[in-house]
Amino acid sequence: MQRRSFLKSTLAGSAIAVAVGAGLLQPRMVLAAAWPKSAFKAKTAQDAMSSLYGSAASMPSSEITIKAPDIAENGAVVPVAIHTTLSNVTNIGIIAEKNPLPMSANFEMAPNAKGYVSTRIKMAKTSSIIAIVVAGGKTYSARKEVKVTIGGCGG
Repeated sequence: MQRRSFLKSTLAGSAIAVAVGAGLLQPRMVLAAAWPKSAFKAKTAQDAMSSLYGSAASMPSSEITIKAPDIAENGAVVPVAIHTTLSNVTNIGIIAEKNPLPMSANFEMAPNAKGYVSTRIKMAKTSSIIAIVVAGGKTYSARKEVKVTIGGCGG
């Protein structure tokens, strides 16, 4: 049985090596090659937005919906879903305003992708979650207050 497992893994590894060598499988397409480091290291929500989008200004939009709990029982795992009916969405960002590092997530959307993302974020304390949507070259936003009872990203 060990010989069979060894042969299978050797053949699988060889096939992957040949695919990479032939250019059929490109790791740079799978890995996050150029992530916005300065936005995720920013200490304020305005600095994160300026770093990522070029400006901290955004237009409030009723076409953005934030689905998150009103009260998060554990700030270490807060489910957040962003949905927008705006067209030509190119980017969706999530900011937890009072976190030590507010930028929680940034999603670059493929052309013709639906304006929907879902993830889980950490929240240090009660604050607003800000959804930033770039659509048609303009920046839009929506907010939702989430109360954190215990946990949080600080412990």
